[in-house]
Amino acid sequence: MEIRLLRYFVTVADEGTVSHAAVRLHMTQPALSRQVKQLEKEIGVRLFQRTGVRLSLTSAGEEFLTEARALLRRFDQAERLAAHLSAGRLTSVSFGAPSTTLVDIVAPFIAGFDASDPEPSVTSIDIDPDLPDLVSRVDLGITTRPPPPGFSGLPLARLPVYAYVREDHPRAGAESIGVGALVDGDLVLPNRDFAARRLLDHTVRGLGAHYGTVVETFNGEIAQALAAAGRGVAVVTDDPRFGLLPQRITDGADTLAVSLHAVWAHDHHAHAVLETMARRLQDFCRERYGATLDGDGPVGRNTPGE
Repeated sequence: MEIRLLRYFVTVADEGTVSHAAVRLHMTQPALSRQVKQLEKEIGVRLFQRTGVRLSLTSAGEEFLTEARALLRRFDQAERLAAHLSAGRLTSVSFGAPSTTLVDIVAPFIAGFDASDPEPSVTSIDIDPDLPDLVSRVDLGITTRPPPPGFSGLPLARLPVYAYVREDHPRAGAESIGVGALVDGDLVLPNRDFAARRLLDHTVRGLGAHYGTVVETFNGEIAQALAAAGRGVAVVTDDPRFGLLPQRITDGADTLAVSLHAVWAHDHHAHAVLETMARRLQDFCRERYGATLDGDGPVGRNTPGE
């Protein structure tokens, strides 16, 4: 069944006569009549019956009209999408990022979208995803690794790992704390699915130090909640919550920081659009976290495999 036959059928149903429909479709009346009869022959039912000088739908025609309209809408949508694709445009854009990044960066970024932007969607991913799989599922991924050859990417931010303390903590007035001093106290740490935890573990091992008392959580916000409840110092990259005060964690002259990179398929049909989107996201990170954290230079030590 050809889509043009459905369009002819719907037009005749809308106009009520073949002659009016033929004018609208810019074709002759006999040619349109033949096309309608061909459609009726293909589906095996009569679609119209004559009522005076007009045509009215049979019961089968009424039922078929509903489905024909739906099919034409979907076909028209597919045509518009194909035109967007061929022009390298996006009608929708999907983001994939670790859960903390989704909450603290992607969600606020999307909140600034307007009607001219593609329709956004988000997916939570691991901090160490399989890149070919990732770019096959989302348009724009955010990872803690720079993309290897064969992928397109852009550095977004270098986010410090913070030690969050309560206002009544003995070190509440300090702007930073060394790793050695940090691990001497009670800690609330996210599990090893988090880049901040992997980076801290790597640094502690490099110093030959050991953790004292550790409460482990599966969520950065929960870590801060436990810190607010007096269970220890929370170590996360999350934005501050519960009135806690942030301190940067240092290892000598370095500040511990997690890198974030945008990554997308080098052969994506809307490569230019995604690069523009990634640069907008980079600017957003600059404005939100400061110009010194945008990946222009090192501010901390990388975890192996990060």
